[in-house]
Amino acid sequence: MKVIGLAGWSGAGKTTLLSRLIPHFLQSGLRVSVIKHAHHSFDVDVPGKDSWVHRQSGATEVLVSSGKRWALMHELRGAAEPRLPDLLGKLSPVDLVVVEGFKSESHRKIEVHREANGKPLLFPDDPAISGIATDAAVKTLLPVAHLDDIPAVAAMMRKFAISVEDLLARSVSES
Repeated sequence: MKVIGLAGWSGAGKTTLLSRLIPHFLQSGLRVSVIKHAHHSFDVDVPGKDSWVHRQSGATEVLVSSGKRWALMHELRGAAEPRLPDLLGKLSPVDLVVVEGFKSESHRKIEVHREANGKPLLFPDDPAISGIATDAAVKTLLPVAHLDDIPAVAAMMRKFAISVEDLLARSVSES
């Protein structure tokens, strides 16, 4: 399993870009999973439904299953937010895991930058950024692809993706 991140400021277009990249990867025969970081308290459950009642009652985990999908919700209940290596261990094996967000983690990332957003680039301050997908002219030695050039962004992501084992080894040495 290989891992690559997409990082950028809110409004840069990470989710939109990823929604275009996933079908491209699938057409190439890759199985893809996504880990998405949320900055706020979020809910994937519907208030009043049984699973919501179980979670609100204090269950640590609630697994909901049907003939179409299953979902596991885990409440931290005051525990520390899990780090990326811990979350990767919870995924089923695939060819490529795309991590959206997790700017403060040290995994390799492609920066998503939109000029109209008016935010500064992250790459000068983040050595884990390996390339940039942008609609702006950027002076850098890093590889740069236009946000709309899906094959080029996908190739950059595949080039810089690292194995989960290498990521785990790096995170242990950084601890």
